[in-house]
Amino acid sequence: MRELVLHCSEAQAEALSDALLEAGVLSVSVEDADFGTDVERPLFGEPGTEPDVQAWDRNRVVALLPDGADPAQIMEEAAQSGELEASVFDGWSLRDVPDADWVRLTQSQFGPIHIAERLWIVPSWHRDNPDVPGLDAAAAPDQDGAIHIELDPGLAFGTGSHPTTHLCLAWLEAELPAGATVLDYGCGSGILAIAARKLGAGPTQAVDIDAQAVQSTVFNAEVNKVELQAMLPDALADGTFEVVVANILSNPLKVLAPMLAGRVAAGGHLVLSGVLERQAEEVAAAYAPWLAMSVWRARDGWVCLHGRKP
Repeated sequence: MRELVLHCSEAQAEALSDALLEAGVLSVSVEDADFGTDVERPLFGEPGTEPDVQAWDRNRVVALLPDGADPAQIMEEAAQSGELEASVFDGWSLRDVPDADWVRLTQSQFGPIHIAERLWIVPSWHRDNPDVPGLDAAAAPDQDGAIHIELDPGLAFGTGSHPTTHLCLAWLEAELPAGATVLDYGCGSGILAIAARKLGAGPTQAVDIDAQAVQSTVFNAEVNKVELQAMLPDALADGTFEVVVANILSNPLKVLAPMLAGRVAAGGHLVLSGVLERQAEEVAAAYAPWLAMSVWRARDGWVCLHGRKP
């Protein structure tokens, strides 16, 4: 396969990407043309928000061409969009994409994750990994006490690799009361709900606003041989839970404070993550009318907040 490489300014990056996709390229990526130099600059926004700018001052736009595609024709069709300066199409180049086993290459980036003393996240292609204890009994604790969650990286957030997910999993392993009812709100892949069940939770429900995440949770629960209910928010029946865990982001957590606090049973636990260390006080303040939240543990600039309802 081949890639088409062009250069453009910040103002032209989005329009050029759209024009190339309309012209038939398979994918487009925008890179900092100054990457690795003294003038390289970061481009990012706060979690859950859009950055103030969408590209760099100087951008390298890389488009993957279908096999047999004529790059000159692609360029001609892209130029007809009428939104781009003619100079954008000067000096484009082609480069070959080396053949590779992309499945194996992707899998090699995701190994088993040891969360804490007993809990492991294990991608399916590591089922026979000798470095992970007790994989011959992945559905339950083995003789060494290891507990495994089989989970492949996918579209839904939550593979155990992000600090916020790791923090919630660590809390569940260390603090989850035996047989507790659990609500995982914003379940993503279902990793927290599945972990809760494997760690001894009672009836567990998982909720997400994304139907694809709900489907992912159902699938992953079946793979891991645990029983739970996964649903969209409107399908969640009235009631409270002994443990409510929500790994989302600070702004939605503040908006959801009355609802999430109201789902915690008397004497129950509320566990929140997706919160940067500098955001901890304002998130805790949003929950103060119902229960006192404090930092349980921090990791890589993120925190897990915990509170117990009177």
